[in-house]
Amino acid sequence: MTLKRLLSERRAAILEKWRDRVFACYPPETASFLKREADRFSNPVAHRLTEGLKGIYATLLGEAPAAEVTAQLDEVLRIWAVQDFTPSQALAFVFFLKPIIREELAGELKADAGLTAELLDLESRLDGVALLGFDVYMRRREKLSDLKVSEMKARISGLLRRVGVDPSTL
Repeated sequence: MTLKRLLSERRAAILEKWRDRVFACYPPETASFLKREADRFSNPVAHRLTEGLKGIYATLLGEAPAAEVTAQLDEVLRIWAVQDFTPSQALAFVFFLKPIIREELAGELKADAGLTAELLDLESRLDGVALLGFDVYMRRREKLSDLKVSEMKARISGLLRRVGVDPSTL
């Protein structure tokens, strides 16, 4: 049996463990809410995180184009960029998948050395996803910073107009 087939068969269990591990990054009361509230409108953070994880998983299995992984990473990382997670905190979720897969497939990995080689290849691809995720996270943080600068400029300009100074003359 191939690793891809095993991962496809155990998709639901692996994704649930991965999602729960990601939600555990939040304070306990927030994590409880994220797990409990299933409505995408009442809980858009959990919905976006879950959809992003599903998309990344599908890409790793080759069920979605590799180019899609950037969009799926963005789905997850745009949330954490706004919530001021550090880059290491924001990208840790990619690495959470490695031990979850190893745990889920422990018996099969012991029985089939070929699966171990396939797993090492998958883990290398996960490392690549994490590096790509760093780029995605930093673009989001830069965009957020640009928005803050623009907002500050608008505030200062408004204040100057209120006191009778034309900001374009400065």
